[in-house]
Amino acid sequence: MGQNLAFDRELQSIDDQHIWHPYSAMHSNSTIYPIESANGVRLKLTDGHELIDGMASWWCAIHGYNHPVLNRAVIDQLDKMSHVMFGGLTHEPAVRLVKKLIDITPEDLTSVFLVDSGSISVEVAMKMAIQYWCARDRPAKKQFVSLRNGYHGDTFGAMSVCDPITGMHGLFSEALPAQFFVQSPQCGFGNSARKEDLDALEAILSKNHQSIAALILEPVVQGAGGMRFYSADYLRWARDLCNQYQVLLIADEIATGFGRSGKLFACEHADISPDIMCIGKALTGGYMTLAATLTSDHIATTIDSGIPGVFMHGPTFMANPLACAVSLASIQLLESYDWSSNLKRINSGLESGLSGCRDLPQTADVRTLGAIGVVELKNPVDMGSITQHFVDAGVWIRPFGKLIYLMPPYIIEDRDLDQLCNVICESVESLAQ
Repeated sequence: MGQNLAFDRELQSIDDQHIWHPYSAMHSNSTIYPIESANGVRLKLTDGHELIDGMASWWCAIHGYNHPVLNRAVIDQLDKMSHVMFGGLTHEPAVRLVKKLIDITPEDLTSVFLVDSGSISVEVAMKMAIQYWCARDRPAKKQFVSLRNGYHGDTFGAMSVCDPITGMHGLFSEALPAQFFVQSPQCGFGNSARKEDLDALEAILSKNHQSIAALILEPVVQGAGGMRFYSADYLRWARDLCNQYQVLLIADEIATGFGRSGKLFACEHADISPDIMCIGKALTGGYMTLAATLTSDHIATTIDSGIPGVFMHGPTFMANPLACAVSLASIQLLESYDWSSNLKRINSGLESGLSGCRDLPQTADVRTLGAIGVVELKNPVDMGSITQHFVDAGVWIRPFGKLIYLMPPYIIEDRDLDQLCNVICESVESLAQ
């Protein structure tokens, strides 16, 4: 036992001195909680403490952890090959996954580029849009318009279309390509939008469409930029405006894909099909990194017809066989039960469980959609103290800014969901005291 404790202290020392964690200082005083294992919806710390996971590991572990079906998919593929380059070669897991993605995504998305992370899928989408217009002899169309409060990733192209003020990338603003930004939709989800709600977007497109390659947005749900839900009407009319002004529409479904918003893909709330769509996160059920950029045959063949006659991108781990195999298994697992009714159950639990926060003086808003529950506060939380409080209460919830939110695995049981909601309500109530 003593030897294990010494080993734990050694690992903690290495972590403290040498590892950078996400959005953190190298030598941060923030507490890092060591995980030993994960199963179902529970994370087990090395001290034996168990936490109910309300984050689904940044929204990707939709089936929970250590799922036997997904474990088997990885093991079976591992016995054949873990990886092989995709240049000049192909393999069954990639082909079967692509066929499944074409079957389940919005109409006309029939050309699929498999990449290794969500941010890269956005980079690929932006490159596709620029290369498409170059192939159509309109090289001036190389800028993008994006929504305020939007978030699309941390790589350079993706950073350039994140909100430059409320986002996390203001430090790099002068190093990034200049893009156009329009006020985020003010019409909430479930409400009707007015034509005036799109006046700002239309004004930008009308004036600048000759230089704009695409509008990129997160359909219906703006994630890390504020956890905002907006009217499907806005998305539907934005699609129309893109058609009118000959601007492509890129839908960033990285966070919303595979049921999180209550639809399999958030574009379905507006019954629209984008020109290009990015997916990731829940694609592999949270087992490993994989993402994809999907587009139409028209865009793909147009790119092929231009100079240099190929699409200029090729990640080393593109179409990794392990990731493709577990992605296909994850989608099939989702399809094997009535996931839509299950998401309604989770939404009902979030709605009732978080309702106790609505009348508290610290609360600015409480909102839910699909398997997403958000408590927006009037003031930012102290990350260190509130995270420690959550851990002490047996839950894993990671707020940011003024937002305490839940995106649990879809397998969560009602009692565990109630526990997550109760801890949030108790915590918000204590902030008001």
